[in-house]
Amino acid sequence: MKLDAPVAGGPCWTELGTGDLEAAKRFYGGLFGWRTETDPRQEAGGYTTAYLGEDAVAALTPLYQPGQPVAWNVSFAVSDADVSARLLVEAGGRVLLGPMDVFDLGRFTVAADPGGAVFQLWQGGTFPGAGVYNSPGALGWVELLTRDTARAESFYTTVFGWTVRSSARYPRLGVGGEDFGGMLAMDDRFPPEVPPHWLPYFAVTDVDTTASTAGSSGGTALMAPMTVPDGPRIAVLRDPQGGVFGVYESAGG
Repeated sequence: MKLDAPVAGGPCWTELGTGDLEAAKRFYGGLFGWRTETDPRQEAGGYTTAYLGEDAVAALTPLYQPGQPVAWNVSFAVSDADVSARLLVEAGGRVLLGPMDVFDLGRFTVAADPGGAVFQLWQGGTFPGAGVYNSPGALGWVELLTRDTARAESFYTTVFGWTVRSSARYPRLGVGGEDFGGMLAMDDRFPPEVPPHWLPYFAVTDVDTTASTAGSSGGTALMAPMTVPDGPRIAVLRDPQGGVFGVYESAGG
């Protein structure tokens, strides 16, 4: 990800909904060196922010809705959550929750694109989003896995004005030409029950060591460490509760 701060249209935050918050704190704390702080207010519902030093990098939350899957979610920054919500509906998406205020922190919406991939809109108030990107343990890339790349491209460029660097293998997504993610077509390798989804990647200093640490802590490698041709070394991991995420090591560390 070339972005180094929240910008309109770009990914600004990621959070995990998990069935075991305490176990998630231990797993990701050991994996990425995060320290966590849980909001003590009852109305916050156990919302827990993860930090690297003094910088907020991600969040861990309980599951708030019946049937809600354990999953990482990606939020995109917008200047007006209400306007963006109307725009995404006009473009063929759905609003699942909101728009609604979160204290004085900001205003958010949970939405789904035409293929069913869930994402969030975030209109920053006192909290604009992640305080650091690309550093080890911080968000470094986001990836859309979808069964209809053409429809997804049309939707997201309409809603967010993204740039798309076309490629038959892996189109890259950006804001103002600054890449922050990619799009992967879901083929026969993906079982029918796996829905389209957004996948966050966290930067690490050593992908192989991180994958090994995850495994020894009860996690699983869904995609073993591999080096992308002309790209970074990556892996896709699953935490002990089922949350899936990626890690990547930039060239030269």
